[in-house]
Amino acid sequence: MTTVWAGIAIMVVGCFALKYAGLSVPPTVLQHPLTVRAVELIPAGLLGALIAVQVLADGASVQVDARLLALGVAALLLALRVPFLPMVVAAALVAALVRQL
Repeated sequence: MTTVWAGIAIMVVGCFALKYAGLSVPPTVLQHPLTVRAVELIPAGLLGALIAVQVLADGASVQVDARLLALGVAALLLALRVPFLPMVVAAALVAALVRQL
C-alpha cells in the first residue's frame, strides 16, 4: 500500500513541476512563430489520432469494419459541405446498414 502512496506523491510532484516549467517559459519562446504554429496544429493531430484509435482499434489489434466506411462517408459529406447533423445521421445509417449485411 505504501508503494501506491509513493506513486501518487511522485505524480503530484511531477504535475507541479510540469506546471511550473510551463509558467516559467519566457514570452519570447511562446511568441515564436514556430511555437505558435505548433500550438495551432496540435489539436488537429490529437483529434486525428483519437479518431484513428476509435475507428480502427479493437483492443490490441486493428480491425476494419463498418466504422471505417462510416468515417469515409462523413469525410465525403464534410468535403461537400453538408451540415453537421445530416452528416452524422448519414454516417450512422451507413454503419448500421453495413453491420446488417
